[in-house]
Amino acid sequence: MQASVKWVEGDTFLGRSESGHNVVFDAGSESAAPSPMEMVLMSAGCCSSVDVVSILKKAKQDFDNVEVKLTGVRAETAPRVFTKMNLHFVVTGRNVSEKHLARAVQLSAEKYCSVALMLDKSVEITHSHEVVESEGK
Repeated sequence: MQASVKWVEGDTFLGRSESGHNVVFDAGSESAAPSPMEMVLMSAGCCSSVDVVSILKKAKQDFDNVEVKLTGVRAETAPRVFTKMNLHFVVTGRNVSEKHLARAVQLSAEKYCSVALMLDKSVEITHSHEVVESEGK
């Protein structure tokens, strides 16, 4: 895998992935885009969400929304690495099994999510989840 990051101006950078996609980063106070650390946090959430959605589909769960709410705690002094991270999954659907959701989150955390598993070597990562029943239908 390869990628590049090019300075645009000020504290703004443009990342380009090997697959040809562009991502804007902002490391300064302008907040024109997510910071690199925000991208790391969101990457862990996205990676794990891919797993959870896939596992719930295979388990034939009737869901229409999966959201992961991410919380990251960073060290007070440089380097301001993440020390703790929580991924809280909220799955909305009809009769979604809490047991299936718990298993999907566990499998992602322990086996499938390469981003979180890589970060887990130095960050205390916790997972939590809840099922919200859909209204109607």
